[in-house]
Amino acid sequence: FTKPDTLRRLVRFDIRGLLQTLPWPFLLALASGIALAVVSMARFLEWALEAHPIRVWSFFFGLVLASVWVIGRQVRWQGPRIAGAVLAAAVAWWIVGLVPTQTPDTPLLLVLSGAIAVCAMILPGISGSFILVLLGKYETVLAAVNDRDLLTVGLVGIGAVVGILTFARVVSWLFRTHHGATVAALTGLILGSLRKIWPWKETLAWTTDRHGVEVPLLQENVLPAAFSPEVAIALALAAVGFAVVLVMERRAGSGDLALGS
Repeated sequence: FTKPDTLRRLVRFDIRGLLQTLPWPFLLALASGIALAVVSMARFLEWALEAHPIRVWSFFFGLVLASVWVIGRQVRWQGPRIAGAVLAAAVAWWIVGLVPTQTPDTPLLLVLSGAIAVCAMILPGISGSFILVLLGKYETVLAAVNDRDLLTVGLVGIGAVVGILTFARVVSWLFRTHHGATVAALTGLILGSLRKIWPWKETLAWTTDRHGVEVPLLQENVLPAAFSPEVAIALALAAVGFAVVLVMERRAGSGDLALGS
């Protein structure tokens, strides 16, 4: 989209030329998959996050932990890359500890959230949903989709367009010039970010959101008090999430599935 030839055709409204320049069959398939996921899963996930948060976050934890393994295997681990990954993990661990569970739903922050989240589409192993979780905006966007809140969805969408058009070139340059170091740092970032989606938390402080609902403000990760059927279910869901990523990655490697990150 950011190539000069594509932009020239766009300015001239040369639709036929655009269709010849852009990989529209891939883009159409990708957009259709995203739309199908939103329509089919948004309401279920909103309900599940409220009714069974530990189970949902356990499944997500398994997904992201498997992504660390999948991406880490792409790196030839050497001293500087190990150090970079450790530093990135420490920074991510610290940052997600600073981010409150709920952040203000201001227009600027919604646009910024969309811009950052969409960058995950061109980074291996990170999902846009995971980025929204780290920013405290996952449930906000989910509710906006279900409630047909076009203003919130539109602001996040504007950020997504801006983010992907600018960040794509940066990531392309990093992978082209510093591939090993970039992937190593990425692995560390994902590993450190797992702090945010640890399923078991204790709420230390509460606040009231703009809808008058009391929500957690400050939480800390804790271990389950004791092994129970609920803990067993959570562990099983984490294992399922881990397995899903490994199976998809194996199929992608064998050519059966074109898995985009």
